[in-house]
Amino acid sequence: MAGCTVEYNKDATVRDVIAPTDATIIEYHVRSYQADLQEFITRLYARNPKYEKDPLKRQQKIDAIFRSGFFARHLIKGKPSAELLSAAFSPASEGEDRVYLLGQGLAKSIKEAYGLGEIDVFWTGLQVPLERLQRLHFNLSQVNWRLKTYKDQAGNLLFLTNGMGENGYINMGYEVLMTRMLTRIEDDISMRGGLTNKYMFRMSTIFLTIAL
Repeated sequence: MAGCTVEYNKDATVRDVIAPTDATIIEYHVRSYQADLQEFITRLYARNPKYEKDPLKRQQKIDAIFRSGFFARHLIKGKPSAELLSAAFSPASEGEDRVYLLGQGLAKSIKEAYGLGEIDVFWTGLQVPLERLQRLHFNLSQVNWRLKTYKDQAGNLLFLTNGMGENGYINMGYEVLMTRMLTRIEDDISMRGGLTNKYMFRMSTIFLTIAL
């Protein structure tokens, strides 16, 4: 795993089943991720309309990601989140809708880490392995880094983030949304007896498979 380390608390006792109180907190976090991710992708589309110029199709894609059963034909099936996230930043995806790839990858990352099905059912006694949460934290941290650093062949960032969007839309909140999501994951990792780490990413660093 190039350019990164993921630290585990080997002395911690990892509970196999979440206590009811912790489950309530984690369920709240999962629903908050979905709201924040939808806002995150909406903002990215507003700042990067070149990836989908038709506002109607853009909304259909957002609905396909975040509203179960809506426009499911638009979704890419059978690929794990790590592949979708990699594709969003890959040179091979030139000409494709990178915002849509990223949105699917992020939404699927949450489902893989928290063991959600396609209809986002969450059970009180659900198992949430610590390692999955740590890998989720690593991957979202890497997305945050790539958004600021990855460029196309012309030297332009693949994703514009802060700044003026369509129709004078001020788009300054993406970093706040990402920080909120990462903080919630860190809280869930702590509840499971684990630790997070600071990462040093390189261009050769890859996204980790969450659901092994």
